[in-house]
Amino acid sequence: MLAVNNLSLQFGKRVLFDDVNVKFVNGNCYGVIGANGAGKSTFLKILTGDQDPTTGHISLEPGKRLAVLSQDHFAYDEFEVLNTVIMGHTRLYEIMTEKDALYAKPDFSDEDGMRTAELEGEFADLEGWNAETDAASLLSNLGIEESRHYMKMADMPNDLKVRVLLAQALFGNPDVLVLDEPTNDLDLKTIAWLEDFLLDFKNTVIVVSHDRHFLDTVCSHICDIDYAKINLFTGNYSFWYQSSQLASRQRADKNKKAEEKKKELQEFIARFSANAAKSKQATSRRKMLDNLDIAEIQPSSRKYPGITFNQERDAGNQILNIEGLAKHSDEGDVLFKGLSLVVNKGDKIAFVSNNSMALTALFEILNGNVAPDAGEFTFGTTISTAYLPNENHQFFEEKLPLIDWLRQYAQTDEEKEEVYLRTFLGRMLFTGEEAMKTANVLSGGEKVRCMLSKMMLAKGNLLLMDEPTNHLDLESITALNNGMKEFPGTLLFTSHDHELVNTVANRIVEITPNGMIDKMMPYDAYLKDEKVLTQKEEMYA
Repeated sequence: MLAVNNLSLQFGKRVLFDDVNVKFVNGNCYGVIGANGAGKSTFLKILTGDQDPTTGHISLEPGKRLAVLSQDHFAYDEFEVLNTVIMGHTRLYEIMTEKDALYAKPDFSDEDGMRTAELEGEFADLEGWNAETDAASLLSNLGIEESRHYMKMADMPNDLKVRVLLAQALFGNPDVLVLDEPTNDLDLKTIAWLEDFLLDFKNTVIVVSHDRHFLDTVCSHICDIDYAKINLFTGNYSFWYQSSQLASRQRADKNKKAEEKKKELQEFIARFSANAAKSKQATSRRKMLDNLDIAEIQPSSRKYPGITFNQERDAGNQILNIEGLAKHSDEGDVLFKGLSLVVNKGDKIAFVSNNSMALTALFEILNGNVAPDAGEFTFGTTISTAYLPNENHQFFEEKLPLIDWLRQYAQTDEEKEEVYLRTFLGRMLFTGEEAMKTANVLSGGEKVRCMLSKMMLAKGNLLLMDEPTNHLDLESITALNNGMKEFPGTLLFTSHDHELVNTVANRIVEITPNGMIDKMMPYDAYLKDEKVLTQKEEMYA
């Protein structure tokens, strides 16, 4: 058990946590959520000893081991990849290092022999003989080829370094596993493997993530940081979100009697419990929701941006025709070839691939920013597009106040007026003085919200989005997800957000170097379709 006792943290006049008490019990997975700046990552740093609280303390059950996903991508540059993973179990690695040093001594003594015997005993108790095999297995499951296992960490690409550090945290069956954004830089296949790993993990997991599907799949509890407190809820993220929304509506309905509200909440809990029991997430370790105390459910202080995409005009029947498109990388590798596709009115197509460079290349070609190596494409005469690129830094180089930045993309005189722009920015959570922040100092998430504002002003009937959830918090992702679902036009997008793809797309197009797979079905059905699985094996062979 890991316990947080009377925890407070204050920076100057700002109180981040106030008298927090919470216990993390073995066998549960806790998702830590909160608005940007609420202190999620700081809380994890306190748990791992990297940040001292103002008052209070953390207590870990004696003899238990805590492992954490390192955020320092350069800390292990001098070590080989395989050894970096094993270093996740500090004591085991210390034993291995001391043993090797003793056996390498030219003047090995009787005293050295006694010491090595002690070390060998402890080494065996910690299953050290399986260490290299277990570490190699973790690396392979996380998509790191065996040829890289003995490379120096300094020579690894940054996205693969993240995977090595994740393997380090998972290694050796820790008693408490602390993960801050573990799905960053992982593809959907690897995220699915991590989900299964954590579902089978028997000890305690504490995780921060912006991936809703991941939180729904692995979490048995939600730790909500709100009002400088941490409230613990039974259930996954979707249950927390839907119940907090229901509580907000009930609070707003002053005329509804207490008994009616209680009955409504109980019916909601029963309905959600029944649905959860049929899902993959209903593992034996999950707590059922039937006995949940009604008082646990409270409104949240979260603010969600208002993301609504409207069309200037309805599109005709001719949307987009792609014929024989091909593109190579700068190194000469085939990204895609012979890509032919007819986009129909009302399609919401999720483009997926094992190579994100191929997806970005396609979207850049369709937006006229990059020329294809072969092939052509034609938009219908009634089509107006709006594009959200993966990289947006070129839009934010000038020191323009946000109001003036957004005014550049206004379509009418009314939209260019300051009152309109301030109202619009307020809906996107830039209120008061924040509307006068200069564009060049915005955070990654603020830039994406600005780019979404630009898209909304364009009122296109064909939207193209390349990884739109990058840098966004859970509240913004939820609002974007709803906006994409409700958009009446045609939508082409890429995303590593499983929930977004599954709830928005009605058509999946997978791009491979050897062709494409095109299926009119939701994403979850696509992943399970036997014909698709066979076709994928052939395409990636």
